[in-house]
Amino acid sequence: MSAEPRSPARQLVPFAALSASYFAHIGFFNPYLSLWLKDLGLAVWLIGLMLSAQSLTRTFAPYVWGWLSDHTGDRVRLMRWSAGVALVMSLGLAWHESVAWIVVVLLLMFIHTSSMMPMAEAAMAHLVSAGGQFDVRLYGRVRLWGSVGFLVTVIVAGAWFEQRGMQDFPALTWLTLLAVNISVWCLPHRPEVTQGAEDKPSVLPVLLQAHNLSFFASVFFHVLAHFSIYIFFSLYLDSLGYGKLMIGVLWGVSVVVEILAFYTQSRWLHHFSLTGWLLVCSAVMVVRMLMTAWGAESLLLMLVAQCLHALTFAVHHTACTAWLTRHFPERLRGRGQALYSTIGYGLAGVVGAVGGSTLSGHWGLQGVFWASVPVALLGTWFAWVLRRHAPTDHRLG
Repeated sequence: MSAEPRSPARQLVPFAALSASYFAHIGFFNPYLSLWLKDLGLAVWLIGLMLSAQSLTRTFAPYVWGWLSDHTGDRVRLMRWSAGVALVMSLGLAWHESVAWIVVVLLLMFIHTSSMMPMAEAAMAHLVSAGGQFDVRLYGRVRLWGSVGFLVTVIVAGAWFEQRGMQDFPALTWLTLLAVNISVWCLPHRPEVTQGAEDKPSVLPVLLQAHNLSFFASVFFHVLAHFSIYIFFSLYLDSLGYGKLMIGVLWGVSVVVEILAFYTQSRWLHHFSLTGWLLVCSAVMVVRMLMTAWGAESLLLMLVAQCLHALTFAVHHTACTAWLTRHFPERLRGRGQALYSTIGYGLAGVVGAVGGSTLSGHWGLQGVFWASVPVALLGTWFAWVLRRHAPTDHRLG
């Protein structure tokens, strides 16, 4: 008797493990990389430029990997390669006598790590969709484990660095990437059936559709505003006298509400349409940037602002993933996810890092957050344009 096929939920367990380990690495690495570089004696403007290396790699690496995964159908093998190379490259952080050396190591790491989650999302897309309908419950159950991983490491690392200083940063980077490698090798290796060239459609005609252009424009400005948080938030709080543990707690608060959003979203996302949620999340982003720019010295206001992360990231990310699943299906899904990463987290990240470094040099770190307010407004305007002109709309849930 043949074995019964596993349920979609059980098939998603390895992807949940990958999400947990990958974002555990991100939760440790991204918030504290800037503080480690500062501990090495580097200036804030130089740190901002160095952090732009991650975004720079996202302008090309995710699409290259996405193209390869769409054309080979072997996403898992590509993810294993990426994780392994990143692990080896991370050893180079132990030798940090030269700024140029650190930049090269970071570039090589980011070229490989920046591709992993777009490929993972594409690999599991068919498991969280049924009859063309995106299942926000299943997706949320997988994605929340990434938030749990992020939460654990951002809090633990904050306490660790508060007590011991930043000297252990390179070793902990290697350990978190080792966990990513273990989880990638736990993924089932089931290459997709490759087809002839005639069955591999071009992504360009789909991208150039007016509604998709509006979608990616909204994503670009929304995430560009978010990069003031991603790159400069820890430095901003540090300059205001917050300790490393409290910085970790504030990061942790945003992840707690993110987990709650992912876990409960199937119960309430149906109240608005997909484009309606994109508009709501973009408008809330404007409020969050205003609060961070104006009230960062108030711990209470920062706690409230960080709670808005449930909408500005968790719900926004779910809505974006649902849009990509619907408008970049089947043999386009790897490149659709890659475009989301490239435009949202690559181009926006480069502009955010370089622009933020320039602004901080002239008007201080607070000026970076004030500049993010009109950027968030642009994201809201494009979300409104998308809502008005999208050819079809549907409710999530």
